Amino acid sequence: MSKYSKDDIKRLVKEEEVNFIRLQFTDILGIIKNVEIPTSQLDKALDNKMMFDGSSIDGFVRIEESDMYLYPDLDTWVIFPWITGKGKVARLICDIYSPDGTPFAGDPRANLKRILKEMEELGFTHFNLGPEPEFFLFKLDDRGEPSLELNDHGGYFDLAPVDLGENCRRDIVLELEEMGFEIEASHHEVAPGQHEIDFKYADAIKACDDIQTFKLVVKTIARKHGLHATFMPKPLFGVNGSGMHMNVSLFKGNENAFLDEDGEMKLSETAYQFMAGIIEHAQGFTAVTNPTVNSYKRLVPGYEAPCYVAWSGQNRSPLIRVPASRGLSTRVEVRSVDPTANPYLAMAALLGAGLDGIKRELTPPKPVDRNIYAMNRKEREAVGIKDLPGTLYSALRELEADEVMTKALGSHILNNFIEAKEIEWDMFRTSVHPWEREQYLKLY
Repeated sequence: MSKYSKDDIKRLVKEEEVNFIRLQFTDILGIIKNVEIPTSQLDKALDNKMMFDGSSIDGFVRIEESDMYLYPDLDTWVIFPWITGKGKVARLICDIYSPDGTPFAGDPRANLKRILKEMEELGFTHFNLGPEPEFFLFKLDDRGEPSLELNDHGGYFDLAPVDLGENCRRDIVLELEEMGFEIEASHHEVAPGQHEIDFKYADAIKACDDIQTFKLVVKTIARKHGLHATFMPKPLFGVNGSGMHMNVSLFKGNENAFLDEDGEMKLSETAYQFMAGIIEHAQGFTAVTNPTVNSYKRLVPGYEAPCYVAWSGQNRSPLIRVPASRGLSTRVEVRSVDPTANPYLAMAALLGAGLDGIKRELTPPKPVDRNIYAMNRKEREAVGIKDLPGTLYSALRELEADEVMTKALGSHILNNFIEAKEIEWDMFRTSVHPWEREQYLKLY
């Protein structure tokens, strides 16, 4: 049942004196795009008649088939609280449709809905996600550009005065709560300048919408504090990078399908099969969950980021951890994902992998309850632990070779994603980096 009707939206626009509405969507690379309209165009937008040029968005359509329509999801209505006075702005997240009235194959949100339908055909009703996005705060320079100067020297769970980002983080939480977020925790992370704000789990579509909104709020409020917030996975050498752990669970009605009070570790067969699917396709989905060149600077031993395909109920070094909570909170935590991932595509890939494990009744390997970082390659190979891809290039090749993952993205998104990422890799590969000059310029 929808929260809002068209009449509700019109009433709220009038009551709250909203002047502009942003019709927001996400492109294939996970970047938020929007068409801003005055409220005089609201009726047209609510009737799904607002058009935009799809050829201007990378990876969408060619210029000869450019007309795309924005269908607002009325339940995503929110007024941006940081814009006050005249010119108040609200937001509606949209699905993208082709002129013939069918969902656009290149829309990541619509693609996730397609995979959720496959889930429903297997008898599940909900796929819930609780994300844990991390970010760094850097000072802005005199020109308002991001510097690499941190604004604090705090560490994990530190308080002021070492955690100088605390006031900014608190303001971010207040803005999010005003927008309807239920914040569960907010704290300083391990690295100096690094922060985490956790919000309550939701069904997959809403949770992905929330991730995109969260990023926008964090960057906006940081700027008001004279800071730049970045979700880049590894902005600094020698400290932990930023991840976005995904806590996922399948439901049948009000029942958590991952729970079995009589099962081993109180986990159901469904939970084990789902995990087995994640493990089976981990190398294939890594290009989607870790989609930048920089992502692979985080996925290295020694900085708490998982780079090995394994699971555990207590150990934080493998790819998958099963947190101790049971009951409705029974879940699987996928720890490799980073915040540059397009959340809609990442969830489509993870759900596609897990469902494949359930369909094929796969069995996961035994849990690894020792520190994998302390094991050498032979020890890892002896217990069947594989490495995640070490570069974006190798991750793309694994993605192309994984039939389940290519189906989870669909041919339009897959082809455009790979094309864009191959260009990114080639630009990186052919650039000459400062490290190379430091090492070789004088020596040779």
